[in-house]
Amino acid sequence: MCGIVGYIGEKDAYPILIKGLHRLEYRGYDSAGVALLTDHQLNVYKCKGKVSKLEEHVVGKDISGTVGIAHTRWATHGEPNDVNAHPHFSQSEHIAIIHNGIIENYLSIKKELLNRNYKFKSDTDTEVLAFLIEDIKNSEGVSLAEAVRIALNQVIGAYGLVVISKDDPTEIIAARKGSPLVIGIGEKEFFVASDATPIVGYTKNVVYLADEEFAVLRKDGTFTIKTIKDQATTPYIEQLEMNLEALEKGGFPHFMLKEIYEQPRSIRDSLRGRLNVNKALVRLGGIADYEKKIMNAPRIIIVACGTSWHAGLVGEYLFEDLARIPVEVEYASEFRYRNPVINENDVVIAISQSGETADTLAAIELAKSKGATIIGICNVVGSSIARATQAGTYTHAGPEIGVASTKAFTAQITILTLMALQVAMAKGTLTKSKFHELLQELDAIPDKVQRVLERNKEIEALAAKFKDARNFLYLGRGYTFPVALEGALKLKEISYIHAEGYPAAEMKHGPIALIDENMPVVVIATQGPSYEKVVSNIQEVKARKGNIIAVVTEGDTQVKDLAKYVIEVPETDEHLAPLLSVIPLQLLSYHIAVMRGCNVDQPRNLAKSVTVE
Repeated sequence: MCGIVGYIGEKDAYPILIKGLHRLEYRGYDSAGVALLTDHQLNVYKCKGKVSKLEEHVVGKDISGTVGIAHTRWATHGEPNDVNAHPHFSQSEHIAIIHNGIIENYLSIKKELLNRNYKFKSDTDTEVLAFLIEDIKNSEGVSLAEAVRIALNQVIGAYGLVVISKDDPTEIIAARKGSPLVIGIGEKEFFVASDATPIVGYTKNVVYLADEEFAVLRKDGTFTIKTIKDQATTPYIEQLEMNLEALEKGGFPHFMLKEIYEQPRSIRDSLRGRLNVNKALVRLGGIADYEKKIMNAPRIIIVACGTSWHAGLVGEYLFEDLARIPVEVEYASEFRYRNPVINENDVVIAISQSGETADTLAAIELAKSKGATIIGICNVVGSSIARATQAGTYTHAGPEIGVASTKAFTAQITILTLMALQVAMAKGTLTKSKFHELLQELDAIPDKVQRVLERNKEIEALAAKFKDARNFLYLGRGYTFPVALEGALKLKEISYIHAEGYPAAEMKHGPIALIDENMPVVVIATQGPSYEKVVSNIQEVKARKGNIIAVVTEGDTQVKDLAKYVIEVPETDEHLAPLLSVIPLQLLSYHIAVMRGCNVDQPRNLAKSVTVE
């Protein structure tokens, strides 16, 4: 969940590393640090706080060197402070290391090293790994690369790590297992990062390390990649498709707002080449070979975490309603630990924005071991989930920098809709007329999302009325119940206001006790089969003097007479209602958080890519 960046070449490393850290700060911002290597000196500077604090910290210090590594941390072992910040020295301070992931057996290794009179300064598992590498290097008289390889055969857990040593200032060692690392290949220079964002401005040529691979990158422009079992591998050099413009705010005050406004484009990009209204065709090439397997599956299991889990709930409605296939939606973090019943005819759909979510990857491996077919939905080309699944589809949402996911959610629902439609049509559970109607409506969704965004000022004014609330309740039914959950999550994540999402009918089975004149209640009351039932639920809230904010279909009059505040969205088919009704909830959360002085792009205690369990 931390950000890693490294450089070796002929340029000054520090400016490259700092720029890379700023690009990676969405992955962690508890502390930051940098290690710079010259021919004779290894300098480490680190401090608690964001990358800007690190920049202040190094003023007046020696930041020379054409080799370096840098890190921005999301704390796991040890509280966020100067000592626990990365990089970590070995005991002699000849070796420096940065690390993303968790070394699960670090305590037993630490105990053994303490018995050998090693003295630790931090509470981290990473420092233990640095000491272990140095101990192996010295005791066995091997090179740094070989010491790293031997050490990694002794550790249990996940890692993306980069190591440098002043004993050999001409190379960098990088390794991964369960935590992503990408290597950028330039002209006699190399870049290392936990994702491609720090690299894209320098080279388009990259290699994604596979699990249990390590790379030796040399200053002369040569490099080798091996497994930790010492087997040579042939690197596959890929071309980055990312562009720098996607990584900038583009005139918006925050990445989150920019990404909310990008949804007409990200939904359209997720549809492009897959939806043809004129030919009444939906075609996801990534699942073509498994279409019959999905059609005939006795059950689909969707595994995901957080916002992706909410998208999976929408997928459950879609597959059961359109394709008539039973669906279970599981928290990936719980799935692997409850000894689930998985059969070889089951289809498991794994959803993740980053494609690196540790819990989801673990769920995939469990399902694969039982013989299930695994389909992936993720946003990052070459990610771990893309490689671990047998088939799947990319969302094409573009980079999502804001920690609170917005456009990834709607892109995932778009892909799930296409997938359900493709299977339903092949299976014959949907009439041609209904199929064509849904295709036309899906094709119109990006323009309708744009119309919702035009209500931004109206939603901002509404946010001003509720910025000081202490609790929120979100209610929805059917397809909009997952939207209620997602709306509550967004508010919690970025404004730190307690919020809960509920099925509207469940309100009277407990949560109604909370409702009074101080309780804002957001109700998604768009037109659909459950509309009259939702109206009844609104009346129940109104009778308890709840402060009702209703999301309604344009032209609605019934709810307008009941709710104090109303936000209109364009009319659409109920199957697609989540794609429109979630937009005002994203904007409401955003504006409330900004008005409360919260950092919406980097909310406290959160990080973007959850690569630890």
